[in-house]
Amino acid sequence: MKLHWSPRSPFVRKVMVCAYETGVADRFECVRTPVAMDTPNLSLLRDNPLSKLPTLVLDDGSALFDSSVICEYLDTLHGGAPLFPANGSERFRALQQQAFADGLLDIYLLWRQERNKPPAQQRAQWLAAFRVKSDASLDAFETLAPSLRLDAIQIGDIAIACMLAWLDFRLPDLEWRANRPRLAAWHARFAERGSMRRTEPADAE
Repeated sequence: MKLHWSPRSPFVRKVMVCAYETGVADRFECVRTPVAMDTPNLSLLRDNPLSKLPTLVLDDGSALFDSSVICEYLDTLHGGAPLFPANGSERFRALQQQAFADGLLDIYLLWRQERNKPPAQQRAQWLAAFRVKSDASLDAFETLAPSLRLDAIQIGDIAIACMLAWLDFRLPDLEWRANRPRLAAWHARFAERGSMRRTEPADAE
């Protein structure tokens, strides 16, 4: 298998953390695939018409995307404790946590894009709205923190950890730890996992 990969993408990182946690990272090759919103990657388009990362190309040539689909697929390739609960309220709680973290990441990517524009082109209403959504979401994660796992982890824990780590990487000025001690303490311990240490983001090509 082949994974279209980038050392910067938090969604790619989520896939890689899942791969290391399940012991299947050696089952695919990571292929560095640059992407940009204004420049579609023509080689990636053949596997994913959206030209987005991550994309996993299976041995039969078919492709899986986005990160949530890839992570669940990888979870079928091992015999250990599942990252995706099989059914019931536990499954939907884990899926909801993943969707929440991924949705907040989407907001942060748009926020960063807006902030990187020349000041005269930035939309103040957008920036203010991003801030409101961010604060409300991080406060909600602080409330969730006591229920987040450090053992027998699930996909929601991984998604939340990768989202918070990306904030440290790209938007450190947001100071997400302020007034969120339980979330900060959980993340500090989760970040010590081998899968997190092996997938730290980098700007290097």
